[in-house]
Amino acid sequence: MNYTFPPALTPSVAVAGSDIRFPVHRIYCIGRNYAEHAKEMGMAVDRATPVFFCKPADAVVADRTQILYPLATTDLHHEVEMVVALQSGGVDIAAAAALRHVFGYGVGLDLTRRDLQSAAKAKGLPWDTAKAFDRSAPVSALRRASESGHPQHAQLSLEVNGSVRQSTDIAEMIFSVADIIHELSKLFELHAGDLIFTGTPAGVAALQRGDRFHARLEGIAELRGAIS
Repeated sequence: MNYTFPPALTPSVAVAGSDIRFPVHRIYCIGRNYAEHAKEMGMAVDRATPVFFCKPADAVVADRTQILYPLATTDLHHEVEMVVALQSGGVDIAAAAALRHVFGYGVGLDLTRRDLQSAAKAKGLPWDTAKAFDRSAPVSALRRASESGHPQHAQLSLEVNGSVRQSTDIAEMIFSVADIIHELSKLFELHAGDLIFTGTPAGVAALQRGDRFHARLEGIAELRGAIS
């Protein structure tokens, strides 16, 4: 097949303990999935209507990367999240069958241009410019579910410059992993290669140039990096 220019390489994420890569198809995110975070953002949680948004696949950033401070913002925020990687997909996936589609788990940051998000919210506009920008999805190596199981309890935390900013147990999620996959599959046809960011706990705050971060999903994954 001939192209007008060489196609871009497929974005991918490392797989822990292996030299293989996980090719990324899409990145889905759920908002307001921890009650305390929803409260700190001044938003209500509606279990009947989960809030979803997307990032481009090439927003992924590998572990131990220096991330350039993004364009068009003076208020870059961190949001630490458990990340779910799918090995298969479909539509209208039953919650009871959802975990069969999971390849593995990792930890990531949903980087957010908070000033742009606040301006969009005030005008009732979409959040795309606040969420779907370059290098906005740092992700750790993935741990296979066959090794980690499907965690129901695990400490999710983020340190910035050695100080804890965010910390919670993933059991505090309003929508479980199975719930999220079920709800997403009613809106999109899910595929192998999809990543799902499962929401952030309270404690989101600004990142500055020179800051170093260390995210953990206890016993499963770690992610380190810096803002430059």
